[in-house]
Amino acid sequence: MSGPITTEVRDGILIVTSNNPPVNALGAAVRQGLAAAIEQLERDNEIKAAVIRCEGRTFFAGADITEFGKPPVEPMLPQVIDRIEASNKPVVAAIQGTALGGGLEVTLGCHYRVAVPSAKLGVPEVKLGLLPGAGGTQRLPRIAGIEAAAEMCATGNPISAKRASEVGLVDRIAEEGRLLEEALEFAKGVVGVEPRRSRDVPVHGDPAFIQKFATENAKKFRGFDAPAANLRCVQAAVELPFDQGIAFERQEFMKLMMGTQSAAQRHIFFAERQAAKIDGIPEDIKLRDIKKVGVIGAGTMGGGISMNFLQAGIPVTIVEAAQENLDRGVGVIRKNYDASAAKGRFKPEQVEQYMGALTPTLSLDDLADCDLIIEAIYENMDVKKETFAKLDKIAKPGAILASNTSYLNIDEIAGATSRPQDVLGMHFFSPANVMKLLEVVRGAKTAPDVLATAMATAKKIGKVAVVSGVCYGFIGNRMLMPRQIEANKLLMEGATPEQIDRVHVEFGMPMGPFQMSDLAGVDIGWHRDPNRIESVRDALCAKGRWGQKTGKGFYDYDEKRRPSPSPEVQAIIDEFAAKEGTSKREISDQEIVERTLYTMVNEGALILEEGIAQRASDIDVVWIYGYGWPVYRGGPMLWADHEGADKIVAGLEKHGFKVAKLLKEKAETKTRFNRPV
Repeated sequence: MSGPITTEVRDGILIVTSNNPPVNALGAAVRQGLAAAIEQLERDNEIKAAVIRCEGRTFFAGADITEFGKPPVEPMLPQVIDRIEASNKPVVAAIQGTALGGGLEVTLGCHYRVAVPSAKLGVPEVKLGLLPGAGGTQRLPRIAGIEAAAEMCATGNPISAKRASEVGLVDRIAEEGRLLEEALEFAKGVVGVEPRRSRDVPVHGDPAFIQKFATENAKKFRGFDAPAANLRCVQAAVELPFDQGIAFERQEFMKLMMGTQSAAQRHIFFAERQAAKIDGIPEDIKLRDIKKVGVIGAGTMGGGISMNFLQAGIPVTIVEAAQENLDRGVGVIRKNYDASAAKGRFKPEQVEQYMGALTPTLSLDDLADCDLIIEAIYENMDVKKETFAKLDKIAKPGAILASNTSYLNIDEIAGATSRPQDVLGMHFFSPANVMKLLEVVRGAKTAPDVLATAMATAKKIGKVAVVSGVCYGFIGNRMLMPRQIEANKLLMEGATPEQIDRVHVEFGMPMGPFQMSDLAGVDIGWHRDPNRIESVRDALCAKGRWGQKTGKGFYDYDEKRRPSPSPEVQAIIDEFAAKEGTSKREISDQEIVERTLYTMVNEGALILEEGIAQRASDIDVVWIYGYGWPVYRGGPMLWADHEGADKIVAGLEKHGFKVAKLLKEKAETKTRFNRPV
């Protein structure tokens, strides 16, 4: 056989090998090859059993994403798996790397599974708003038990080979480097034995676990359709005969596949990959070498930024102005690593390795040998320009100079140097060692190789990077501004902080604007003069209502930081409204959506018009990974596509907003910001 699937017979065992790099995806040619290999197994009387294995670093790691949205090509995966399972000769799966999604379902169609200790097995379809639709939800409870099946299907998290062996999903753990030999040995041992078909194994485990697991994870699954559908299918495996369970799985799969949530989750899957591409820059551009990084500022941001590079094996020199601040910053990094080590995330020796690669200093001169220098000091243009002017004299030629500014003009900062081509923005989100988003801000003079290097470096430190042009607030914070402005106006007109926050949480946000303010600190950016009261926020700050840290902000908090509405805050709001002559009225939830969320879409359209973002899907990536926009809504611009541009335009015009030209065009032509997936 040719193509991605090849076969050879060794000692009466058919070795079926997939070589479909990079991840042995289950594309049409692979499925056809597997079906043909099983025919060969059945046809040839000299062959007594088969081993299915993969070349490269991984077993089948799932569906072929290039087939998404295209007409189906026979045989479909469920048919192939049924064909493997129906074989009257034993079939053994030899698993290395990852057996994910359809890949794990193939192993469940096999009669036995052998894996190396480093292998991972899982069904991550729920993360695309789907379920394992080739029999996975019906075979897993039979082979691995109800508990493991419910957990794997509803969370999508893979399990180790060791755990898989404990639950019966793996029959034998092979020595690393000896997978094929041990799989062949196992296959010889089951020759002549009636194959153990997954469909014939009774479901085992505690059926009550399904509801218990759903209840325990209700907060995590809130708003998502797919986890509940996965659990319903596992329940069907408990209650129905196999073929009826398969029919139920197919029905649930199609409901999810045709729904908006899976479309949104698949959109983000592709959007994240698309965001890494930079328009107008060749993919093979020569990158600059980043072997050593400098970070200016050892506060929350500087420390978090440093941790990303240390974990990627890149040494960091961290600079502070005062010894006390430097010691505190390094102490916080150590404390964070020790806490992670205590939870088993790192080994103690890894922590020592990371800390050993960190060089604390009080002198900017010590950054002279760094390849990338990231400034992470407070948001003040004069201070930033002064810092960059100093760096210009210290940094070696070709070093990349980056600012972690959230709002400020990168071109103005670059103007303080004699090398604006080497300057760009790298806007990390807080906490920088946790949040995945990185806005990479391209200045007017930023060199193509500098931009490409920043994007590649982002990937190396585990970030999802999006290119932004220069404007106040870039993509994310610029879109946040109209939301915050309207939320504050709505308070004056009769809405309460709790109503506005509830609308956002019900929409799927992790928190609303005022909950967010209380968590971050109401006093952030406050002018610190208690006698200068020009806004509700000033009044709150003057009364020490700085948010959760002081036990009171827009809400009152108990000792467990649980919020409750504050009469004092309502009195302050009423007083300001009266002073401004704003009359109070009943505000509907829909009006809150129109004024706080539709305005964000409008700002997104302006960002696209101005060329600040390369594509609408980049805006969606920013909001999913940086601000907690619900992934099942796919980001503001995809949500706008689902709502309909005409509906959004009508909502904005009703409240007197100036509508972006691009948004109006979309409404008039009935077109979308994003192509359907």
